Amino acid sequence: GSASATVGHGLGVVPNMVIVKQRSAVNDWWVKHSSLGSNLMLILDSTSATYNGTLGGGGGIADLTSSTTFGFVNGTSNVNNVNASGGTFVAYCFAAVKGFSAFGSYTGNGSSDGPFVYLGFRPRWVMIKSAGAVQPWNIFDSSRDTYNVEGQYLQPNSSGAEGTAATLDFISNGFKLRTSGTYANGSADTLIYAAFAENPFRNALAR
Repeated sequence: GSASATVGHGLGVVPNMVIVKQRSAVNDWWVKHSSLGSNLMLILDSTSATYNGTLGGGGGIADLTSSTTFGFVNGTSNVNNVNASGGTFVAYCFAAVKGFSAFGSYTGNGSSDGPFVYLGFRPRWVMIKSAGAVQPWNIFDSSRDTYNVEGQYLQPNSSGAEGTAATLDFISNGFKLRTSGTYANGSADTLIYAAFAENPFRNALAR
């Protein structure tokens, strides 16, 4: 219940993304991502644009700055969604690992010849969300789409079945946008992503 509280994340480095969900009450999934501005958050089960935890006494997850803990934005309402007194919570904490995972953002150009996003690996799984617009979250993976263009998506903010919209290519060192759709490539829009590698072999040694 205290905004001055901290929670150990055990990563040993500053997280790139933290997702918090209250288990003991019906509340949203709160997301803090390192590419979002100060005090800005998103909600995984919502299409909403970024939410500023300092406005209206809202609260939430604080900016990610510590290699040992994460904390909370001072507020009276949404701080209860991430740190309610007596509540039980689960937190998923992620940090980028070279050759294994990447978290960042890109700027959309509104063209079917969209931006290339460098990851340093061929992705297996990518999740994208517009930060500044009311748009759904979208998850793409190479298990359901085994060749480009990747188009089958799932949306964490929806209970709907998967949909299809040719969106991006998975390539050897990142992904390339192939849609002008605002859900993934809105002109001048900032979009955040989380990505995991198809073959995370950073420290593999051939014999």
